[in-house]
Amino acid sequence: MIAFVIRRIIQAFIVIFIISVIGFAVKQSVGDPVREMTGISVSAEELQEFREKLGLNDPWYVQYVRFLGKAVQGDLGNSFFYKRPATDVILEKAPATLELVFVSSLIVILFSVPLGVFSAIRPNHFLSRFLMSGSIVGVSIPVFLTAIMMIYVFSVKLGWLPSFGRGELVMIGGWDSGLLTVDGWLHILMPSVALSSIMLPLFIRLIRAEMMEVLESEYIKFAWAKGLSNRRIWFVHAFKNTLLPVITVGGVQLGVTIAFTILTETVFQWQGLGFMFMEAVERSDSPLLVAYLMFVGIVMVVVNTIVDLIYGLVNPTIRISGASS
Repeated sequence: MIAFVIRRIIQAFIVIFIISVIGFAVKQSVGDPVREMTGISVSAEELQEFREKLGLNDPWYVQYVRFLGKAVQGDLGNSFFYKRPATDVILEKAPATLELVFVSSLIVILFSVPLGVFSAIRPNHFLSRFLMSGSIVGVSIPVFLTAIMMIYVFSVKLGWLPSFGRGELVMIGGWDSGLLTVDGWLHILMPSVALSSIMLPLFIRLIRAEMMEVLESEYIKFAWAKGLSNRRIWFVHAFKNTLLPVITVGGVQLGVTIAFTILTETVFQWQGLGFMFMEAVERSDSPLLVAYLMFVGIVMVVVNTIVDLIYGLVNPTIRISGASS
């Protein structure tokens, strides 16, 4: 088990290094930050002096080594627009995005598990057929289109829910949270539903497919032959083994959900990392872009590493096969 953990941690560091290279390459190719910061009324001499001051005239490998050395110390550079460390800006915007992802994941879990299990147990039921047909439509509709339709129906036409912003926030240990106020929940409801709309159909179909496959396995047939109750077979024997691949896919999709917040936050003017990323692109704020890419990349690597370790604990055959390779 120790060798398995060490191997996964080493792989995580390799992936983080690759992410840093990609992020730095993006930084070098996104616009001209000096022009964005100074405008058009500055002379060429002043522009060159400013570029020299920021170290933008150094060779790319010098800039990368400088970036990597500071990144190891937690310094990802200063935002050209905010005039503050990019890490501070990321930490300031992160609570909004993390809360949005948390509520969206909660919606996916609460609905996909019972609906997926029901569709597997009763595949010919009219509700199961409706869910399978609806899931195809749900996967096909882009997140931003779902968000726009929800705003039109629930905000413009019905006036039930606010269409933008986070609402009333409560400060808890440096964390601005909207989950402790009624107004905050009213504001997060539509963005979280829109964000979960692309993942919910996927997980319903995944749970259904995996559980139907498990129900056809030999040990389940043996359990039926022994006369065990339906509930015990469905929810103890079958569902437990259904969760193994779902955990793996869930870890990957969690990182994808963070990426999808860019569209959702833009439509709902949600002041999180996704909205900040779009502003950084418009302003050519390359340090902030790199900080965002590094943050999202590290989150995805950490989540997937944890999922791998959990999967290795739940399924020892993964450790055995990995040790023999």
